[in-house]
Amino acid sequence: MPPASTGQAIWDVLADVPDPEIPAVSVVELGIVRAVSPDKVTITPTYSGCPATLFIEQSIRAALDAAGFRSTAIETVIAPPWTTEWITPEGREKLRRYGIAPPEPSGEVACPQCGSSAVEEVSRFGSTPCKSQWRCRDCLEPFDRFKCH
Repeated sequence: MPPASTGQAIWDVLADVPDPEIPAVSVVELGIVRAVSPDKVTITPTYSGCPATLFIEQSIRAALDAAGFRSTAIETVIAPPWTTEWITPEGREKLRRYGIAPPEPSGEVACPQCGSSAVEEVSRFGSTPCKSQWRCRDCLEPFDRFKCH
């Protein structure tokens, strides 16, 4: 298989690896996978102390091995740090459908349940360190929002 095809095949394999904390999105859609070559996959966790980093590496390793890419290494880098700008448009939509407000370039926050902009931050700390807890004042539903960074 030519290197370009191998690289695309690896991207395709990784597109099916779910994020362990938000299984509705893949590690590719969340922007955790930074680069792919036949020799190496480079990943960056959503923040440097992410407790799921080891599990993500293990999930990627298992997917690569199952697809026949046993010699492809996995490198975790924390610089430059992950940014919410790396979440794909598909990933943002999947987060919204899952009930998590994705970060928007405009900085606006909308309730993922009803779409209202009448929302308030309840706590800077949400269900995971990379999210904060919010509440909609219209439908009264709580929701997580990815911290913009």
